[in-house]
Amino acid sequence: MKILVVNAGSSSLKYQLIDMQTEGVIAKGNVERIGIKGSVLKAKGNGHEKVFEQDMPDHKVAIELVLHALTDSEIGVIKSMEEIGAVGHRVVASGEYFKKPTLVDDEVLKTLEKTFELGPLHNPAAATGVKACIEVMPHTPMVLVFDTSFHQTMPPKAYMFGIKYEDYKEYSVRKYGAHGTSHKYVSQEAAKYLGKKPEQLKIVTCHLGNGSSITAVDGGKCVDTSMGFTPLDGVLMGTRSGCIDASAVEFLARKKGLNAADMVKYLNKECGVLGISGVSSDFRDLIAGAEGGNERCRLALDMFNYQTKKFVGSYAAAMGGLDCIVFTAGIGENTPQVREGVCEGLEFLGVKLDKDANAGKNTGAIRDISAKDSKVKILVVPTNEELAIARETLALV
Repeated sequence: MKILVVNAGSSSLKYQLIDMQTEGVIAKGNVERIGIKGSVLKAKGNGHEKVFEQDMPDHKVAIELVLHALTDSEIGVIKSMEEIGAVGHRVVASGEYFKKPTLVDDEVLKTLEKTFELGPLHNPAAATGVKACIEVMPHTPMVLVFDTSFHQTMPPKAYMFGIKYEDYKEYSVRKYGAHGTSHKYVSQEAAKYLGKKPEQLKIVTCHLGNGSSITAVDGGKCVDTSMGFTPLDGVLMGTRSGCIDASAVEFLARKKGLNAADMVKYLNKECGVLGISGVSSDFRDLIAGAEGGNERCRLALDMFNYQTKKFVGSYAAAMGGLDCIVFTAGIGENTPQVREGVCEGLEFLGVKLDKDANAGKNTGAIRDISAKDSKVKILVVPTNEELAIARETLALV
Protein backbone atom coordinates (compact mmCIF):
# COMPACT_ATOMS: atom_id res chain seq x y z
CA MET A 1 0.00 0.00 0.00
CA LYS A 2 1.07 3.55 -0.73
CA ILE A 3 0.24 6.11 1.96
CA LEU A 4 0.27 9.87 1.52
CA VAL A 5 1.38 11.76 4.64
CA VAL A 6 0.17 15.36 4.83
CA ASN A 7 1.35 18.07 7.22
CA ALA A 8 -0.74 21.18 6.61
CA GLY A 9 0.12 24.61 7.97
CA SER A 10 -1.87 27.80 7.72
CA SER A 11 -0.19 28.76 4.43
CA SER A 12 1.92 25.67 3.72
CA LEU A 13 1.61 21.96 3.07
CA LYS A 14 4.31 19.31 3.24
CA TYR A 15 3.78 15.80 1.96
CA GLN A 16 5.46 12.45 1.44
CA LEU A 17 4.23 9.44 -0.48
CA ILE A 18 5.54 6.28 1.18
CA ASP A 19 5.51 2.73 -0.19
CA MET A 20 4.73 0.71 2.93
CA GLN A 21 6.15 -2.50 1.45
CA THR A 22 9.63 -1.00 1.62
CA GLU A 23 8.83 1.98 3.91
CA GLY A 24 10.66 4.07 1.34
CA VAL A 25 9.76 7.62 0.33
CA ILE A 26 8.91 7.61 -3.37
CA ALA A 27 7.84 11.26 -3.64
CA LYS A 28 7.76 14.34 -1.47
CA GLY A 29 7.27 18.05 -1.68
CA ASN A 30 6.48 21.33 -0.03
CA VAL A 31 3.78 23.85 -0.94
CA GLU A 32 4.46 27.40 0.21
CA ARG A 33 2.41 30.60 0.32
CA ILE A 34 -1.07 29.06 0.05
CA GLY A 35 -3.53 31.94 -0.19
CA ILE A 36 -0.66 34.39 -0.74
CA LYS A 37 0.74 35.82 -3.93
CA GLY A 38 3.66 33.76 -5.21
CA SER A 39 2.36 30.27 -4.35
CA VAL A 40 4.79 27.51 -5.25
CA LEU A 41 5.13 23.72 -5.02
CA LYS A 42 8.62 22.24 -4.90
CA ALA A 43 8.21 18.55 -5.68
CA LYS A 44 10.54 15.57 -5.93
CA GLY A 45 9.83 12.20 -7.48
CA ASN A 46 11.16 9.66 -9.94
CA GLY A 47 14.68 10.94 -9.34
CA HIS A 48 13.83 14.47 -10.44
CA GLU A 49 12.82 17.76 -8.90
CA LYS A 50 10.27 20.17 -10.35
CA VAL A 51 8.89 23.54 -9.32
CA PHE A 52 5.23 24.41 -9.96
CA GLU A 53 4.38 28.08 -9.75
CA GLN A 54 0.69 28.93 -9.84
CA ASP A 55 -1.94 30.66 -7.73
CA MET A 56 -3.16 28.46 -4.88
CA PRO A 57 -5.94 30.38 -3.15
CA ASP A 58 -6.73 27.53 -0.76
CA HIS A 59 -5.63 24.08 0.42
CA LYS A 60 -7.98 22.29 -2.00
CA VAL A 61 -6.11 23.76 -4.96
CA ALA A 62 -2.81 22.89 -3.24
CA ILE A 63 -3.86 19.26 -2.80
CA GLU A 64 -5.01 19.10 -6.43
CA LEU A 65 -1.58 20.32 -7.51
CA VAL A 66 0.15 17.78 -5.25
CA LEU A 67 -1.85 14.97 -6.89
CA HIS A 68 -0.97 16.42 -10.29
CA ALA A 69 2.72 16.32 -9.33
CA LEU A 70 2.39 12.71 -8.15
CA THR A 71 1.04 11.75 -11.60
CA ASP A 72 3.21 14.17 -13.61
CA SER A 73 4.85 12.77 -16.74
CA GLU A 74 8.31 13.82 -15.55
CA ILE A 75 8.35 13.38 -11.77
CA GLY A 76 5.19 11.31 -11.27
CA VAL A 77 5.35 8.02 -9.36
CA ILE A 78 1.73 6.83 -9.68
CA LYS A 79 -0.75 6.65 -12.56
CA SER A 80 -3.81 7.76 -10.61
CA MET A 81 -4.91 8.69 -7.09
CA GLU A 82 -6.51 5.22 -6.79
CA GLU A 83 -2.99 3.94 -6.04
CA ILE A 84 -3.00 5.92 -2.78
CA GLY A 85 -4.43 3.56 -0.16
CA ALA A 86 -4.87 6.13 2.63
CA VAL A 87 -3.85 9.59 3.78
CA GLY A 88 -2.30 10.21 7.20
CA HIS A 89 -2.66 13.74 8.55
CA ARG A 90 -0.40 15.20 11.22
CA VAL A 91 -2.42 17.01 13.89
CA VAL A 92 -0.70 18.77 16.79
CA ALA A 93 -3.26 18.79 19.61
CA SER A 94 -5.83 16.15 20.52
CA GLY A 95 -7.05 17.51 23.83
CA GLU A 96 -8.81 14.78 25.78
CA TYR A 97 -11.04 14.04 22.78
CA PHE A 98 -8.72 11.66 20.94
CA LYS A 99 -6.58 9.05 22.68
CA LYS A 100 -5.12 7.44 19.55
CA PRO A 101 -4.97 7.79 15.75
CA THR A 102 -8.50 8.14 14.42
CA LEU A 103 -10.26 7.42 11.14
CA VAL A 104 -12.00 10.55 9.84
CA ASP A 105 -15.76 10.85 9.47
CA ASP A 106 -18.18 13.78 9.82
CA GLU A 107 -18.43 13.38 13.61
CA VAL A 108 -14.63 13.27 14.00
CA LEU A 109 -14.30 16.49 12.00
CA LYS A 110 -16.82 18.18 14.29
CA THR A 111 -14.92 17.00 17.35
CA LEU A 112 -11.63 18.14 15.85
CA GLU A 113 -12.96 21.70 15.82
CA LYS A 114 -13.18 21.54 19.63
CA THR A 115 -9.38 21.23 19.76
CA PHE A 116 -8.73 24.50 17.92
CA GLU A 117 -8.32 26.40 21.21
CA LEU A 118 -5.54 24.01 22.25
CA GLY A 119 -3.62 24.28 18.98
CA PRO A 120 -4.72 27.58 17.45
CA LEU A 121 -1.77 27.85 15.06
CA HIS A 122 -1.81 24.25 13.83
CA ASN A 123 -5.12 22.44 14.29
CA PRO A 124 -7.34 24.69 12.12
CA ALA A 125 -4.78 24.33 9.32
CA ALA A 126 -4.75 20.55 9.76
CA ALA A 127 -8.55 20.45 9.59
CA THR A 128 -8.43 22.54 6.42
CA GLY A 129 -5.96 20.08 4.91
CA VAL A 130 -8.17 17.11 5.81
CA LYS A 131 -11.25 18.70 4.26
CA ALA A 132 -9.30 19.59 1.13
CA CYS A 133 -8.12 15.99 0.74
CA ILE A 134 -11.66 14.67 1.24
CA GLU A 135 -12.91 16.97 -1.52
CA VAL A 136 -10.27 15.76 -3.94
CA MET A 137 -10.10 12.11 -2.76
CA PRO A 138 -13.58 11.37 -1.38
CA HIS A 139 -13.19 7.58 -1.34
CA THR A 140 -9.72 7.41 0.23
CA PRO A 141 -9.52 6.72 3.99
CA MET A 142 -8.25 9.68 6.01
CA VAL A 143 -6.51 9.19 9.37
CA LEU A 144 -5.68 11.78 12.03
CA VAL A 145 -2.37 11.12 13.81
CA PHE A 146 -1.86 13.37 16.82
CA ASP A 147 1.42 14.70 18.23
CA THR A 148 -0.13 14.26 21.67
CA SER A 149 -1.37 10.64 21.32
CA PHE A 150 1.79 9.00 22.65
CA HIS A 151 1.55 11.10 25.80
CA GLN A 152 -1.98 9.92 26.62
CA THR A 153 -0.49 7.13 28.78
CA MET A 154 0.81 9.64 31.33
CA PRO A 155 -0.74 9.07 34.77
CA PRO A 156 -2.72 11.90 36.40
CA LYS A 157 0.12 12.63 38.83
CA ALA A 158 2.25 13.57 35.79
CA TYR A 159 -0.25 15.45 33.64
CA MET A 160 -2.22 17.37 36.28
CA PHE A 161 -1.44 20.97 37.23
CA GLY A 162 -1.94 22.28 40.75
CA ILE A 163 -5.14 24.14 39.90
CA LYS A 164 -8.66 23.59 41.21
CA TYR A 165 -9.80 20.15 40.10
CA GLU A 166 -13.15 21.58 39.01
CA ASP A 167 -11.35 23.91 36.60
CA TYR A 168 -9.38 21.02 35.16
CA LYS A 169 -12.63 19.14 34.52
CA GLU A 170 -14.40 22.19 33.10
CA TYR A 171 -11.63 23.50 30.84
CA SER A 172 -9.36 20.43 30.33
CA VAL A 173 -6.32 22.41 31.46
CA ARG A 174 -3.53 19.85 31.90
CA LYS A 175 -0.26 18.71 30.38
CA TYR A 176 -0.62 17.31 26.85
CA GLY A 177 2.94 17.37 25.54
CA ALA A 178 4.04 17.46 21.91
CA HIS A 179 6.36 15.69 19.45
CA GLY A 180 4.72 12.42 20.54
CA THR A 181 5.04 10.86 17.08
CA SER A 182 8.79 11.48 17.16
CA HIS A 183 9.25 10.29 20.75
CA LYS A 184 7.39 7.06 20.03
CA TYR A 185 9.30 6.42 16.82
CA VAL A 186 12.81 6.99 18.17
CA SER A 187 12.18 5.05 21.38
CA GLN A 188 11.00 2.06 19.35
CA GLU A 189 13.94 2.36 16.96
CA ALA A 190 16.32 2.54 19.91
CA ALA A 191 14.85 -0.64 21.35
CA LYS A 192 15.28 -2.41 18.00
CA TYR A 193 18.87 -1.23 17.78
CA LEU A 194 19.59 -2.54 21.28
CA GLY A 195 17.97 -5.88 20.46
CA LYS A 196 15.34 -5.53 23.14
CA LYS A 197 11.60 -5.04 23.39
CA PRO A 198 10.41 -1.55 24.36
CA GLU A 199 8.75 -3.13 27.42
CA GLN A 200 12.20 -4.00 28.76
CA LEU A 201 13.65 -0.49 28.71
CA LYS A 202 13.59 2.83 30.55
CA ILE A 203 14.44 5.50 27.98
CA VAL A 204 14.65 9.28 28.00
CA THR A 205 14.12 10.67 24.52
CA CYS A 206 15.41 14.18 23.82
CA HIS A 207 13.73 15.74 20.77
CA LEU A 208 15.88 18.84 20.46
CA GLY A 209 15.19 21.36 17.71
CA ASN A 210 13.80 24.86 17.39
CA GLY A 211 11.05 23.34 19.52
CA SER A 212 12.41 20.90 22.12
CA SER A 213 10.83 18.34 24.40
CA ILE A 214 12.09 15.55 26.62
CA THR A 215 10.05 12.42 27.37
CA ALA A 216 10.28 9.58 29.88
CA VAL A 217 9.45 6.29 28.14
CA ASP A 218 9.03 3.42 30.60
CA GLY A 219 8.25 0.02 29.12
CA GLY A 220 7.38 1.53 25.76
CA LYS A 221 4.90 4.03 27.19
CA CYS A 222 5.19 7.73 27.94
CA VAL A 223 5.01 8.41 31.67
CA ASP A 224 6.00 12.10 31.58
CA THR A 225 7.06 14.79 29.13
CA SER A 226 8.44 18.31 29.36
CA MET A 227 6.00 20.27 27.20
CA GLY A 228 2.76 21.12 28.93
CA PHE A 229 -0.66 22.54 28.06
CA THR A 230 1.02 23.97 24.97
CA PRO A 231 4.49 23.59 23.40
CA LEU A 232 5.60 26.72 25.30
CA ASP A 233 6.44 24.76 28.46
CA GLY A 234 9.61 22.81 29.29
CA VAL A 235 13.16 23.79 28.35
CA LEU A 236 13.89 27.13 26.72
CA MET A 237 13.92 26.74 22.95
CA GLY A 238 14.72 28.70 19.82
CA THR A 239 12.29 31.53 20.57
CA ARG A 240 10.14 30.05 23.37
CA SER A 241 10.79 30.83 27.01
CA GLY A 242 10.11 27.37 28.42
CA CYS A 243 9.19 27.09 32.12
CA ILE A 244 8.54 30.43 33.80
CA ASP A 245 6.79 31.51 37.01
CA ALA A 246 3.24 32.66 36.21
CA SER A 247 3.73 35.66 38.51
CA ALA A 248 6.77 36.69 36.47
CA VAL A 249 4.56 36.62 33.37
CA GLU A 250 2.03 38.95 35.03
CA PHE A 251 4.84 41.21 36.27
CA LEU A 252 6.42 41.46 32.81
CA ALA A 253 3.06 42.08 31.14
CA ARG A 254 2.36 44.95 33.52
CA LYS A 255 5.83 46.47 33.06
CA LYS A 256 5.75 46.14 29.26
CA GLY A 257 2.11 47.16 28.90
CA LEU A 258 1.13 43.94 27.15
CA ASN A 259 -2.22 42.17 27.23
CA ALA A 260 -2.54 38.40 27.64
CA ALA A 261 -2.43 37.61 23.91
CA ASP A 262 0.58 39.88 23.33
CA MET A 263 2.36 38.29 26.29
CA VAL A 264 1.85 34.79 24.90
CA LYS A 265 3.23 35.99 21.56
CA TYR A 266 6.23 37.55 23.36
CA LEU A 267 6.99 34.31 25.23
CA ASN A 268 6.65 32.25 22.05
CA LYS A 269 8.43 34.46 19.55
CA GLU A 270 10.91 36.76 21.32
CA CYS A 271 12.39 34.71 24.14
CA GLY A 272 14.32 31.42 24.40
CA VAL A 273 17.91 31.31 23.19
CA LEU A 274 17.16 34.16 20.78
CA GLY A 275 16.14 36.42 23.66
CA ILE A 276 19.05 35.35 25.86
CA SER A 277 21.75 35.60 23.19
CA GLY A 278 20.38 38.55 21.28
CA VAL A 279 21.98 36.90 18.25
CA SER A 280 19.96 34.03 16.85
CA SER A 281 17.64 31.09 17.49
CA ASP A 282 19.93 28.90 15.36
CA PHE A 283 22.32 26.85 17.50
CA ARG A 284 24.99 26.99 14.81
CA ASP A 285 25.09 30.74 15.25
CA LEU A 286 25.14 30.38 19.04
CA ILE A 287 28.07 27.97 18.94
CA ALA A 288 30.00 30.22 16.57
CA GLY A 289 29.25 33.18 18.83
CA ALA A 290 30.30 31.33 21.99
CA GLU A 291 33.54 30.19 20.35
CA GLY A 292 34.15 33.82 19.36
CA GLY A 293 33.81 34.98 22.96
CA ASN A 294 30.15 36.09 23.01
CA GLU A 295 29.14 35.46 26.64
CA ARG A 296 25.43 35.74 25.97
CA CYS A 297 25.66 33.01 23.33
CA ARG A 298 27.56 30.89 25.85
CA LEU A 299 24.91 31.57 28.49
CA ALA A 300 22.10 30.55 26.11
CA LEU A 301 23.85 27.25 25.35
CA ASP A 302 24.62 26.61 29.02
CA MET A 303 21.00 27.25 29.99
CA PHE A 304 19.68 24.91 27.31
CA ASN A 305 22.09 22.10 28.21
CA TYR A 306 21.46 22.55 31.94
CA GLN A 307 17.68 22.51 31.63
CA THR A 308 17.73 19.46 29.36
CA LYS A 309 20.06 17.68 31.78
CA LYS A 310 17.65 18.39 34.66
CA PHE A 311 14.79 16.73 32.80
CA VAL A 312 16.93 13.67 32.00
CA GLY A 313 17.88 13.32 35.66
CA SER A 314 14.38 13.88 36.98
CA TYR A 315 12.91 11.35 34.56
CA ALA A 316 15.50 8.77 35.57
CA ALA A 317 14.28 9.30 39.14
CA ALA A 318 10.62 9.13 38.08
CA MET A 319 11.16 5.83 36.26
CA GLY A 320 13.40 4.37 38.94
CA GLY A 321 16.25 3.81 36.53
CA LEU A 322 17.68 4.61 33.12
CA ASP A 323 18.80 2.29 30.34
CA CYS A 324 19.15 4.66 27.40
CA ILE A 325 19.25 8.34 26.42
CA VAL A 326 18.18 9.14 22.87
CA PHE A 327 19.04 12.37 21.05
CA THR A 328 17.01 13.26 17.98
CA ALA A 329 15.73 16.11 15.74
CA GLY A 330 17.78 18.95 14.24
CA ILE A 331 19.86 19.88 17.28
CA GLY A 332 19.87 16.43 18.87
CA GLU A 333 21.15 14.79 15.71
CA ASN A 334 23.61 17.44 14.55
CA THR A 335 25.06 19.27 17.55
CA PRO A 336 27.71 17.31 19.47
CA GLN A 337 28.36 20.27 21.80
CA VAL A 338 24.80 20.04 23.09
CA ARG A 339 24.90 16.26 23.54
CA GLU A 340 28.14 16.56 25.49
CA GLY A 341 26.78 19.40 27.59
CA VAL A 342 23.65 17.43 28.48
CA CYS A 343 25.53 14.23 29.41
CA GLU A 344 28.23 16.01 31.41
CA GLY A 345 27.51 15.59 35.11
CA LEU A 346 25.27 12.54 34.70
CA GLU A 347 28.08 10.10 35.41
CA PHE A 348 26.49 9.27 38.77
CA LEU A 349 23.63 7.68 36.78
CA GLY A 350 26.07 5.55 34.80
CA VAL A 351 26.09 7.90 31.81
CA LYS A 352 29.48 8.10 30.10
CA LEU A 353 29.94 9.68 26.68
CA ASP A 354 32.52 8.62 24.08
CA LYS A 355 33.67 12.08 22.97
CA ASP A 356 35.26 10.82 19.75
CA ALA A 357 32.10 8.95 18.72
CA ASN A 358 30.01 11.96 19.69
CA ALA A 359 32.10 14.23 17.46
CA GLY A 360 31.61 11.91 14.48
CA LYS A 361 29.68 12.89 11.37
CA ASN A 362 25.93 12.48 11.19
CA THR A 363 25.48 9.52 8.83
CA GLY A 364 21.71 9.47 8.86
CA ALA A 365 21.79 6.16 10.72
CA ILE A 366 21.53 5.30 14.41
CA ARG A 367 24.82 5.92 16.22
CA ASP A 368 26.00 4.67 19.60
CA ILE A 369 27.99 7.47 21.22
CA SER A 370 28.30 5.94 24.67
CA ALA A 371 31.65 4.87 26.11
CA LYS A 372 32.30 1.14 26.31
CA ASP A 373 32.03 1.19 30.10
CA SER A 374 28.89 3.36 30.16
CA LYS A 375 26.05 1.67 32.05
CA VAL A 376 23.54 3.76 30.09
CA LYS A 377 23.42 3.62 26.31
CA ILE A 378 23.56 7.02 24.58
CA LEU A 379 22.17 6.93 21.07
CA VAL A 380 21.64 9.39 18.24
CA VAL A 381 18.48 8.25 16.45
CA PRO A 382 17.31 10.17 13.36
CA THR A 383 13.63 10.88 13.69
CA ASN A 384 11.17 10.15 10.91
CA GLU A 385 7.77 11.51 11.87
CA GLU A 386 6.34 10.98 8.38
CA LEU A 387 7.15 7.26 8.45
CA ALA A 388 5.73 7.03 11.97
CA ILE A 389 2.48 8.66 10.77
CA ALA A 390 2.37 6.28 7.80
CA ARG A 391 2.81 3.28 10.10
CA GLU A 392 0.01 4.47 12.37
CA THR A 393 -2.21 5.04 9.33
CA LEU A 394 -1.48 1.61 7.89
CA ALA A 395 -2.21 -0.07 11.23
CA LEU A 396 -5.60 1.62 11.39
CA VAL A 397 -6.83 1.12 7.82
